[in-house]
Amino acid sequence: MSKQFNIDEIFELAEQIERNGAKFYRSAADRMDSAGQRQMLGELALMEDEHERTFAEMRLKLARELQRESVYEVDDQAKQYLWAWVENAVFDMSQDPLAVLNNANIEQILRTAITREKDSIVFYEGLKGGIDANADREKVNAIIGEEMKHIGLLMRQLRALQG
Repeated sequence: MSKQFNIDEIFELAEQIERNGAKFYRSAADRMDSAGQRQMLGELALMEDEHERTFAEMRLKLARELQRESVYEVDDQAKQYLWAWVENAVFDMSQDPLAVLNNANIEQILRTAITREKDSIVFYEGLKGGIDANADREKVNAIIGEEMKHIGLLMRQLRALQG
């Protein structure tokens, strides 16, 4: 049985990833004693806010162009990636994305953030596979690049903690 996504569904998931990321970073920042750590996490939250806005704009543009009834056609490999993430409850909004922060130290927070960033890259790579417009693919590529920068920043912070 072939599974397809509605454009709104795909971009709604992407927007939710970014909202969850921003919420995670803000909550983590609130738990930090170090002003430098609070600032780093706050800046990551602001970047996630910008990514959410980008996906919202893309969703509106594509919905106008293709109409809401249209489906988002992706190749089989991309479909498998997207469904794997959805079916494995990565986007389960019934779970609190901040639950991991209970009694977590900065090292645990950074490791969790790295995993979340990697997961979002995999999702965006699958998403990108079905976007026809070069300009929109480039926007997704730019967000993937930002997520990779986030991983680099988080890794540097983690290494600094480990001395």
